[in-house]
Amino acid sequence: MSGGPAGSGHTRRGVVRSHTVIPLAQDIVSGEVDGTGVPEAPEPPRLRTDHATLLSLAPSAPRAGLGVQAHRVLALCAPGVVSVAEVAAHLEMPGGVVRALVADLVARGNLLAADPFVPQAQPHEKEFLERILDGLQKL
Repeated sequence: MSGGPAGSGHTRRGVVRSHTVIPLAQDIVSGEVDGTGVPEAPEPPRLRTDHATLLSLAPSAPRAGLGVQAHRVLALCAPGVVSVAEVAAHLEMPGGVVRALVADLVARGNLLAADPFVPQAQPHEKEFLERILDGLQKL
């Protein structure tokens, strides 16, 4: 990969893009590497996790055989419910990597995942909405 325009001083040497790290999430969780030193490709997670997914520890889930990053995720979830975005921020890791790591921990039974609570919208009267629109137009 070459850097920016000649003389700009901006180079990309040594940068690892987050999408190249995602296949290593399985290795982070389990430490499993085949004989060639290349991480085994993980089975794609069946759970759809996004940044708002809420995580909590699964009761009495086995912790043996987990990697360092997986233990860090579990420690963050120990006090209570935490979102995937909060885990990524605390671990200072890219969101895509954390989502893959979390999906693997959920599939293994170490974490419980739930959609965030979003209250159902209540219908408003037409007159109320027209007053809001008039107020916004006056701004």
